[in-house]
Amino acid sequence: MPLTTTGALITGAAATHVAVASFNVITLEHVEAVVAGAETAAAPVVLQVSENAVRFHDGDLLPLARAASAVAERAAVPVALHLDHVRSEDLLRRAADAGFSSVMYDASRLSYLDNLAATHAAVQWAHGQGLWIEAELGQVGGKNGAAPLDAHAPGARTDPDEARAFVADSGVDALAVAIGSSHAMTTRTAALDHVLLRRLAGALDVPLVLHGSSGVPDDELRRAVAGGIAKVNIGTALNIALTDAIREYLDARPEAVDPRPYLTAGRAAMADTVARLIRVLRTEEAVPSA
Repeated sequence: MPLTTTGALITGAAATHVAVASFNVITLEHVEAVVAGAETAAAPVVLQVSENAVRFHDGDLLPLARAASAVAERAAVPVALHLDHVRSEDLLRRAADAGFSSVMYDASRLSYLDNLAATHAAVQWAHGQGLWIEAELGQVGGKNGAAPLDAHAPGARTDPDEARAFVADSGVDALAVAIGSSHAMTTRTAALDHVLLRRLAGALDVPLVLHGSSGVPDDELRRAVAGGIAKVNIGTALNIALTDAIREYLDARPEAVDPRPYLTAGRAAMADTVARLIRVLRTEEAVPSA
């Protein structure tokens, strides 16, 4: 089916108190796995390409973007394309022409006022191009090779009053909030602050986004969705599934040189992970956000 837009998927999810899974992709195998997993789960999905992934591809956005569009347009479920954790102004300005309907513009490393000024300028330009814009307030951490953040450190979490002002003054369409998760976690041990999430959901009128979700246990993810999270970003979990499957294949076959069999195994493992996590997010079991 034709590509849908991230904004349509996420605002629809927020209105019905569910969440859309958004998976970071690096290779064609990632893209194929995410779409296959979403089809298995019979659910919409967002394909995300991060600035780090673009850098991995020598700064060229189009090859992976074109591949993602081609796979998405053949999908049996709605698929949107999202450009994730963009810091580069040049990359921001390439998003629409490359087929993306949304961008997560990331100035969260800056002070509050500088983050606000940079994000407001990005929103002003992006809205003129029809792009839906997500931003981040607080410190999720763990990006660009940094160690996962101490999510309990003073000042790390998103303040509801500050968030309300930031959303109003910047004009963003969605906000990634820091409530206890961290990027690049390889263990699922994050404990989310559900009281804070409830306050943020009550203070803001834009969809809330959870980053660093690979390190969040299933029950915590369910409670986060029940508490107001409408977009759940997942990346590391796919890379763990891919790497584990390839490692297992090659350990059993040290003579192997053809990449197709082990990439097939890795792609299947990622697809299983996608389907499982989507089902976690869309479970019909109500989990109170106490």
